[in-house]
Amino acid sequence: MERATNAILDLFRRMPDGIPQHVLSAELPDISNNVLASAINRLSKEKKLQMVQNAADNSITYKEVEASKSARLKGLVAEELLVYQCIEAAGNTGLWTKDMKHKTNLQQTQVTKILKQLESRNLVKAIKPVNQPSKKFYMLFDLEPAREITGGAWYTDQDYDSEFIEVLQTQCFNFIKQAGEASLEEVSAFIHDKGISKIQLRDEDVMMILETLEFDGRVDRIDNEDGDSFRQAMLAIPKTSAFTSIPCGVCPVFTECTPDGPISPITCIYYQQWLDF
Repeated sequence: MERATNAILDLFRRMPDGIPQHVLSAELPDISNNVLASAINRLSKEKKLQMVQNAADNSITYKEVEASKSARLKGLVAEELLVYQCIEAAGNTGLWTKDMKHKTNLQQTQVTKILKQLESRNLVKAIKPVNQPSKKFYMLFDLEPAREITGGAWYTDQDYDSEFIEVLQTQCFNFIKQAGEASLEEVSAFIHDKGISKIQLRDEDVMMILETLEFDGRVDRIDNEDGDSFRQAMLAIPKTSAFTSIPCGVCPVFTECTPDGPISPITCIYYQQWLDF
């Protein structure tokens, strides 16, 4: 069996993406299926090999486990390894505990017990998506959650960080005002160099801030040949005006108001005050 084990490991060097079950037998025709099965079981117990099932046709592919990873997984029983592999396959979006139960065909109590064991060994960690805070997902301990899970730069501990956004808006606006005109790249470099953000902001994140300033009427977008740039708005949008403060929009008896009725704009003191604005 030692010969079969070494042959499989050598085959992994040639096929690092994995060996489909039918290919394994074809590549090692001089080794019997019984011996191959024993060698595979041995490598699996030693956490040097993992079996991945294709959801489309239920075919099996064997993949080699890295030496460092093999050491971390040492001591896991088959059910624990199965749960670990399901979580690993989910990547940085994580796997919901109920989906885990269906994928492994294990009882929920058993899955819960296994997750506690994996967490205690720092192999997996629990996360709660910002759009599904009542659900608990699990992902590998060393992975960073995807932006759709954490909410990206605008969320801190699953809470929308409006104060952080306001700070960025103020800093970006002041920089553009002082510079006269600035491109997205220049604003991004300013934020990075000044250390305004503790997390790494992408250009897309900074553009979102600039667009809020544009929508608020604080900056104008300039279409240049080499790309867009931003400058302080020539005509700022006032926070309030006669049109935004018209009392009819919030009047609780608006539907009963008529020119010749008991409730009328002719006799309305709020309407008169608005006309005098």
